[in-house]
Amino acid sequence: MSFILSLIASFVLSIHSVMDASFVAVEQAFNREDAAKIVSYGKDKLLLQIQGKEGVYAQSQATQLLKDFFNRNPVSSFRFTFKGKESDDAPLTTGTYTSKEESFRVIIKWKHIGSDLKIESLSVE
Repeated sequence: MSFILSLIASFVLSIHSVMDASFVAVEQAFNREDAAKIVSYGKDKLLLQIQGKEGVYAQSQATQLLKDFFNRNPVSSFRFTFKGKESDDAPLTTGTYTSKEESFRVIIKWKHIGSDLKIESLSVE
């Protein structure tokens, strides 16, 4: 019985470490304006909404849209302000992206796919 509990505990801890590593990597990528790195954490196609422009995009298209946003709004800072869950399978993070001119709210919905954590949707408001 204790073996099963140990196994379950290690599984839960590994999920949290994957989540934390993904969150840290994406937060750092926002601070470097690294659109390709951010999108690399996404599903093959992800829902992207940037300032009212919304669609489901392949990773190459999503990367270009994020690059365009970064070019128009160079980063001063980015940090996650909330890391939580919408459901057991859908972590949710919100953050603040600040440029010289204004601040934007960033909402990222994640999805567990096997042992990976992938961005399902990314919204910049």
